[in-house]
Amino acid sequence: MPTQQTDQLSLTDCRFCSLVSKVNKEDPIGTAQTCDHWLIMEIPQPWPQEIFQEHPKIKPLLGLFQQVFEQHQIKLKPMVIAPDREYSHPGLTRILYYYRPAKLFSQFEKQEFVVPEEKATALVTAILKQLMQQPNDLSEFQQYQQQTSHIRELMVCTHAQVDLACGRFGNPIYRRLRKEYAPATNGKLRVWQTTHFGGHQFAPTLADLPQGCFWGHLEPEALDLLVNRDGSAFGLRQFYRGWAGLTKFEQIAEREIWMQLGWTWLDYSKAGQVLAKQEVSQAEDEDADWAEVQIDFAVPDSSVSGTYKARVEVCGQVMSALSSAKEMQLKPVKQYRVSHLIKVE
Repeated sequence: MPTQQTDQLSLTDCRFCSLVSKVNKEDPIGTAQTCDHWLIMEIPQPWPQEIFQEHPKIKPLLGLFQQVFEQHQIKLKPMVIAPDREYSHPGLTRILYYYRPAKLFSQFEKQEFVVPEEKATALVTAILKQLMQQPNDLSEFQQYQQQTSHIRELMVCTHAQVDLACGRFGNPIYRRLRKEYAPATNGKLRVWQTTHFGGHQFAPTLADLPQGCFWGHLEPEALDLLVNRDGSAFGLRQFYRGWAGLTKFEQIAEREIWMQLGWTWLDYSKAGQVLAKQEVSQAEDEDADWAEVQIDFAVPDSSVSGTYKARVEVCGQVMSALSSAKEMQLKPVKQYRVSHLIKVE
C-alpha cells in the first residue's frame, strides 16, 4: 500500500475503500448530500447496480426524474428501501416523501403512503409532478396516507452491488440497529436497508430522518449515542458527515457549532449561506481552499434567533479510495477545519 498508515491492513481488507479511508483518518464531514426533498420507495431485493436505470418499476419514471434534476434544478434525493418482514405487507408498496418546510428548519416534513403495488408508479409520478408544479392527481392517494410523522427512520446503505464495502460493513450495523434498537422504542424507530446514497468510502453509512443527518465510518459502540442521544455529542464528531439542509462548507461550520452547543442545537431551525470562497473553476468548486460561511438559527419557539459566521479552510490532505476494488486507486482528498467561529448576533 502507498502509505505507512495502511500497512496494518491485510491485502483482503485493502479491497474495501471504507477501510482505507478510515485508517488514513479521512474526516467524513461535509459529504452529506444537500437536498430539499427525499423520495423513498419500497422495492424488494436484490437490487441491480444501476437500479434507477434498470428496475422495471423505476425505469418509466426516468424522464420525470430528469426533468426534476435538469430542467427544474430541484434538490431531490431518490432512494429505495427493502421491504421489512414486520413493517411491510405483501402486495403493498410504501412510499416516503420528505420535504423542506421552510427556509429555516430543523427537520424535514414527512408524508408516507402505503399503496397497492400497481399504484406505486402513479403515486411517485404525482409527487414528482407536484414538485414541478405541474397538474397532478396526488389527492387521489390521500386514502393511502399513513400517520407516521412521529416515527424516526434510520436508513443504512447495504447496496453491495454498488460497492462491496456497503454490504460488508453496512449489513452488521443494519442488523444490530434492527434487532436491538428498533424493538426497544415501542414503534417510534424503524430501521431500513437502502440503496446507495453517496459516500461508500464512509461505509457503514446511515441517513437519519426526519432530521436529515448523515453518518459514516460508524462503529457499533457509537450506536447508543446516535440513537439515544444520552451522552456527550462530541462522541459522534468523527462519524458526522453533515446535515442535508446545508452545503459542504456550511456543514463543516455547523458541526463546530453543534460541538459547542450540544444536542439542543439539532432542534434549532437553521439555514446557511456561503459569503465568500476561493475563486476556482466550476469543476473545482467543492475543492476550494477556503470559504466564509454564515449559519442563521432560531430556537424551536422562535423566541431567540441569531447568526454564526465561520471561516473554513484546508488543513491538509489524506489519501482515500472512492470505491472498493482488488487494485485500489487512491487519490488525495483535502481536509478542512474551522479556523474562526463567532456568534455575531
